[in-house]
Amino acid sequence: MRALPVLLLFLAQPFWETKPPEKWTDREIDTVLHASPWAEIVGPTPEILVYLATAAPIEAAEGVLRLRTKHPMPEPDPDYNNYLSEHREETLVVAIPYRQPVRFGTAEEQRRMEEDCEMTISRKSYKLVGHFPPTGDDPVLRLVFPREVKRTDKAVTFRLYLPGMAFPEREVEFRIKDLLYRGKLEM
Repeated sequence: MRALPVLLLFLAQPFWETKPPEKWTDREIDTVLHASPWAEIVGPTPEILVYLATAAPIEAAEGVLRLRTKHPMPEPDPDYNNYLSEHREETLVVAIPYRQPVRFGTAEEQRRMEEDCEMTISRKSYKLVGHFPPTGDDPVLRLVFPREVKRTDKAVTFRLYLPGMAFPEREVEFRIKDLLYRGKLEM
C-alpha cells in the first residue's frame, strides 16, 4: 500500500520530468515544442506559435529532433548561437516561426517591432534588447529580452509586434510556476 502514493505521484508528473530527452517519443517532442508550458499557440487567425527558445526543455527537444529525423531541423543562425553563448545568463529569447521568412515586413514594421515589443512582469515593463530576423535557412524570429523573471513572480507577459504578419500585434502570457523543469525555472 505504501507504494501506491509514490506511484500516483510519479504518474502525475509530466513526461519531461520523468524521462530524459533522448527517451522522449516523437509525439512527446512535438508536445514540448507546441503545447507545453514553454510553447503556446496564440490567436487570432492565423494562429502563431510562440515559444521560449532558451528554455532547457525546448532546447533539448530541438536537439533530439535534429539528431533523430531524416530531414533535420535547420540549425539556428550562427550569429544567434554566438550571441547566446556570450549572453545566456542575462537574456532570454522568445521565438516565433515564420512560414514565409521573406515576408518579414517593411523597414517601418521592423522599426515598430523594435519599439513596441515588451515584456511585463508585475506591472514592470522591459524593452526588447535585440532580435534575430527569420531567414530562408532559419525561418524563426528570435526576440531577445533581459532575463529579469524570478521564480517568485506569478507571470510574464510578452506584447509583440510581428512584422509581415496579419494581425501583427499579439500577446502571450506564461505562468512562472508552470515553467519549472527539474526544480529550476527555465526560460
